[in-house]
Amino acid sequence: MLKLYSKTHEWVKIDGKIAEIGISDFAAEELGDVVYVELPEVGAAVNAGDVLLELESVKAASPVYSPVSGTVVEVNSSLEDEPEKLSSEAESVFICKVELSEEPSGLLTEEEYRADLKK
Repeated sequence: MLKLYSKTHEWVKIDGKIAEIGISDFAAEELGDVVYVELPEVGAAVNAGDVLLELESVKAASPVYSPVSGTVVEVNSSLEDEPEKLSSEAESVFICKVELSEEPSGLLTEEEYRADLKK
């Protein structure tokens, strides 16, 4: 399974044609305590770079951008009742899964992402 990052602080784990999407630890720290997750609809088409969903934290509302293009095939409905999981377990909790319609591009390895954060 390949894990990549976007410059907008989302991660994606790719396994065949399915991509799990979440937010990075850095994004979680910047947001503070997440109090609400507006999950995308299953069946929704998404394009890389477009807003996938909104998160609300104690600090502000923040968009989450899709790092890949495809169709939403699953959402993590447990986040409706426990949005704080994104604050404490960001790198291990997926928000949704997308069936890829094209190969992802412009994403960073973890090493490249960590180096980019230091700039």
